[in-house]
Amino acid sequence: MRAARCETHGDPDRIVIREIPDPVAGPAEVLVAIEAASVNYPDVLIAADKYQVTVPTPYTTGSEFAGRIVGVGAEVTDWAPGDAVMGTAFGGAFAEKIAVPQTALSPSPAGLDMVHAAAFNVTYRTAYHSLVTFGAVQPGDWVVVLGAAGGVGTACIDVATRLGAKVIAAVSTPERAEACRALGAVATIAYDDENLKVRIKEITGRGADVIIDPVGGTYSELAIRAIAWGGRYVCVGFAQGEIPKIPMNLVLLKGAILRGFEIRTLANHLPAAVEDGRREIERLVGEGMKPFVSETYTLDEVPLALTRMAERRTTGKIVIDMTRG
Repeated sequence: MRAARCETHGDPDRIVIREIPDPVAGPAEVLVAIEAASVNYPDVLIAADKYQVTVPTPYTTGSEFAGRIVGVGAEVTDWAPGDAVMGTAFGGAFAEKIAVPQTALSPSPAGLDMVHAAAFNVTYRTAYHSLVTFGAVQPGDWVVVLGAAGGVGTACIDVATRLGAKVIAAVSTPERAEACRALGAVATIAYDDENLKVRIKEITGRGADVIIDPVGGTYSELAIRAIAWGGRYVCVGFAQGEIPKIPMNLVLLKGAILRGFEIRTLANHLPAAVEDGRREIERLVGEGMKPFVSETYTLDEVPLALTRMAERRTTGKIVIDMTRG
């Protein structure tokens, strides 16, 4: 089969397309023919060896996919060939096939094609749990989303709006602001040109109830300075590349709650919340919720897609469409 391989750590242009042996499903594994795979920022970090965990080279890149099952191991009872599924893995998604544990898969949501199913799992689960499980968002809350035009950001706008919150989208360009308003944001802030703290207070009149931050860096403290008393700040990641240092007197004076969210370990710590989230997400999908996919590429174009992600020039989700090219 063909696969996008990282043979030496570095920039995305080092990724190469190789012919490698087909994977074989183990006793508790499922073999999936991948029809689409989405690009996430950790894919860039892992390839550059800048992620929290080092992945030895060579390996197949990509972490999120959708497709159909073509084989199951002897111990698999929940899945059968032909099932439409979406799933996650620590690598291997940018390829024509993947073998994963049966627990890594979920049914592809009814109403979503493979491209949108591939873009759905990580971003929408991240959005839902950062907002609801960790952010305790309520109807009418003011929610500030940093990096709002990215994959997680656009999912947060979508989910928060459907749950009755009022979203302020913090972005870098007018074009991204326009895309966020189209998704439901009631206001936008161009944080390269406007004072984030001042504008949040001007728009809300009292500060943000919930802040979702997948960006980190210099904007985190500014956002927290504009949090309402008792507000919730949820750290989702550090896409800017800098881990912020927050003055703890801000937390004390504002009675703020600071929480960190990582999707990889959620099921280990909060299995009931995972199941509640699954049901609620299914309900929202049934009402028409789906990812904003802005760009699709072929398998041969994986280096270009990762470069686009690395340069932060994208809006919404990027998907590798395996049925093209």
